[in-house]
Amino acid sequence: MTQITLEEENKLIAQQYKELLRISYQNLTDDDKKLIRSAFEVAVDAHKDQRRKSGEAYIFHPISVAKIVASEIGLDAVSIASALLHDVVEDTAYTLDDIDRIFGETVARIVDGLTKISHLKKDMNISQQAENFRKMLLTLNDDVRVIIIKIADRYHNMLTMDSMPEHKQVKISSETLYIYAPLAHRIGLYNIKTELEDLSLKYTEPEVYHDIKSKIEESKEEQQAYIDAFSGIIDNSLEKEGLNYIIKGRMKSIFSMRRKMKAQNVTFDEIYDKFAIRIIYKSDAKNEKFLAWKIYSIVTDHFTPNPVRLRDWISSPKSTGYEALHITVMGPKGKWVEVQIRSERMHEIAEKGYAAHFKYKHGDQKEQGIEVWLNKLQEALENANTNAVDFVEEFKLNLYSKEIFVFTPKGELKSLPKGATPLDFAFNIHTEVGMRTRGAKVNGKLVPLNTTLSSGDQVEIITSDQAKPNQNWLDYATTARARAKIKSVLREEKKSIAEEGKEILRRKLKSQKISLNEDSINKMVVYFKLKTSLDLFYRVGMGSIDNQMLKDFASSYSNAFISFFKNRMRKSPVLEDINKEEITSKYDLLVFGKEEEKLDYKFAQCCNSIPGDEVFGFVSVSEGIKVHKKNCPNAISLQSNYAYRIISAKWVDSSQEEFKADIQMTGIDNLGLVSEITEIISDNMHVNMRNLNFSTDGGTFTGKITVVVKNQTILKKLTDNLKQINGIDKVVRL
Repeated sequence: MTQITLEEENKLIAQQYKELLRISYQNLTDDDKKLIRSAFEVAVDAHKDQRRKSGEAYIFHPISVAKIVASEIGLDAVSIASALLHDVVEDTAYTLDDIDRIFGETVARIVDGLTKISHLKKDMNISQQAENFRKMLLTLNDDVRVIIIKIADRYHNMLTMDSMPEHKQVKISSETLYIYAPLAHRIGLYNIKTELEDLSLKYTEPEVYHDIKSKIEESKEEQQAYIDAFSGIIDNSLEKEGLNYIIKGRMKSIFSMRRKMKAQNVTFDEIYDKFAIRIIYKSDAKNEKFLAWKIYSIVTDHFTPNPVRLRDWISSPKSTGYEALHITVMGPKGKWVEVQIRSERMHEIAEKGYAAHFKYKHGDQKEQGIEVWLNKLQEALENANTNAVDFVEEFKLNLYSKEIFVFTPKGELKSLPKGATPLDFAFNIHTEVGMRTRGAKVNGKLVPLNTTLSSGDQVEIITSDQAKPNQNWLDYATTARARAKIKSVLREEKKSIAEEGKEILRRKLKSQKISLNEDSINKMVVYFKLKTSLDLFYRVGMGSIDNQMLKDFASSYSNAFISFFKNRMRKSPVLEDINKEEITSKYDLLVFGKEEEKLDYKFAQCCNSIPGDEVFGFVSVSEGIKVHKKNCPNAISLQSNYAYRIISAKWVDSSQEEFKADIQMTGIDNLGLVSEITEIISDNMHVNMRNLNFSTDGGTFTGKITVVVKNQTILKKLTDNLKQINGIDKVVRL
C-alpha cells in the first residue's frame, strides 16, 4: 500500500472515530470520552498490522461494532469501549490483565466473556455446537452486555460478508438465524433482529431474497395509497380530539414474508398483511395510556376489529420494555390490517430497547438506570415466561436456567444440570474417566470432588488406574448417569465380597460341624434379621458378622431338642426375598449433620417417620432433636421460620457405616518403612487413611495413623498385618 493511501486510511480511521462520538445515543461526559479515546488508541495499536478479508484495515471492524452499540442499541461508554476492544485479547498480544489494568474490572469482564465465546471449539457438529453456543450465551455471563456486543459484532459481520466464500456465508447465516436473531428479539433489539434475518436470507436463499425485495419495491406506491385511504377515514375524528400524531406504514420484513409464504403455502401477492399501520402520538407520561385507548376507540368506530387479535402491551409491557396497543381491523378494500398504537416514548423504546429510558438522565441516576436495564435483561434472558403472551410468541427461546455450561481443558463446551460437581463432569466425559477419577482442578486449582461447578468454569479431571468409586461418591454425584454408574460398580464390588464371604462362611460352619445348604442359609438370614442370602455372605465377607456371632448361631442351630419344640410351636418363616440376587440396605441407624454423627433423638408425633424415610432433625427447646419426615405437614413452616435449628439427617445401614480409628506404632527406624506401612494400608487392604504422623529419635520411631474402617474385624486384620512388618515392635489402637 502506498504512503498516500495509508495516510488516507488514517484520516478515514480518525473520521470514523469522531463519528462514533457524534452519533452516540447516550449523552457522553468528559470521563466517558476519555475512556472511549483510550480504548480506541489501544485497539488501533493492537490491530495495526491486521487486515480483513476485503483488504481494509481491521480496526474499521471494531469501530463499526462500537458505532452499532453506541447508536443503534444506545449503550453506555463502558459498552462502547468494550466493543472497540472486543477482539484485542483474542487476536493480538494484549492480555486480559492488560485490559484490567488499563480499563478496570467491568471492561475486562466483558472482553473476557467475548473472548470465551470466540474460543468455543469450532469443529463440532454444527447443530450441536449451535445449540450449546446458544445455551452458553444465555448462562455464561453475569454481564448481559457481552451478549449485546456479540450481537452487534455479528450484525457488522453480516453486513460485510460479500468477500467471503459461499460455504462460509451460508454457515454464518444459518448460525445467525439460529442464535443471534432470536437473542436480539429477546433483548428487544427488534430492528437489528429484522436486519439479521433479512441478511441471513440474502445468503441462504439469495434468489428468494432478491425476488421478494424487488416485489416490495414495486408495491411501495400501492402501500402508500392504502395508508392514505386508511388515514383519510380517521383523520377528522383524531383531529377533532386535538391529538398530535402521525400515521405511517411499516412493511413486514423480507424474512417474515418468506416465513408466511412457506407456512401458509401462498405466493407474495396472496399475503394479505404485508404491512402494519403505525399511529404515533405525542403525549405526556400521565395521559399516555388514556390517549392510546382513545385512539383505539376512534379506530374501532370506523373499522371492525378482530377481538382475538388485540394485544395490550401497555398495561403489561413485554419483558424487554416494549409497550404498544396492537389491534387487527378490517380496513379499506375489505383487507385485514394490523394497527400499532404507540406514544413517541413507546416508539423510541421499540426502536432502541430500554436504552431509550436513560437518554436524558445524568450522573449516578444514569448509571443506576443502565444497571437496572442490564439486570432486567439478564432476568429476561434467564426467565422466559415473564408473561404468558410473551412466552408463546413465535420467536420464543428455550432458556436453560437449570443448566450450566463448563469447558474441558481443550475448550470444548459441556452442558450439566445446575448443582453438578466435578465427578458428574468426569462421568459426562466418559464412564471410564469417571471410574478412574482421582481428583479435579477447576480453573487451574485443585478442588474437592463435591465442589459445585458454575457456568464458565474450566474443569480438568485427574485420573489414576488405582482409583475406584467408593460409597462417598454417591454423596458427591448429582446426575442420574453418574449415580447409576457408581451404584453399578459398588454393587459388583459388593457381589465379589459376597462371593468371598460365602467361602469364608462355608469354612467357618464346617469347623462348627454345620454344612452350608439352603436350610442353614435360610436360618442364618432369619437369625441375623437380614433379607437375602447375599446380605448374609456380604456381611461375613466384610467382617460385620464375626466368629463369635457365628458360634452363637451354631450353638442355637445345633441344639436339636430346642429346635424341635420351636418348630412344633411355629413354622419357619418363608423368606420371599431369600434368593434375590441383590444386597439390600438395612436402614437401622440415624445419623446427623455433614459429619454423620450419632446423636440422641426422638420421633416427632406429627409424622411418625420410620427407618428409610427421608428425614431431617429439628433442635427443639426442651426435648432435644425431634426427627420429622421431609414431607411432614409442619416441615415447611419449621424450615422457613426456624432454618437455623434444622439439622440434616439420614438413615444409614450400620453394617456399611465407617468409623475413624487411631493406631500407634513404635519400632526401629529403617529406610522405606513409611512406604511399606502405607502400601499395606492403602494398596493391600484398601483402607482409607485420614492422617499420618511419624517422628524419629535415636534410631527408633513413633508413628500415629488415623484410618477409616467399616468394623472391628477389618481393624484387627490391619493391626495384625502391620505387626508383620520388619522393624515394627508394637501396634496399639488408641
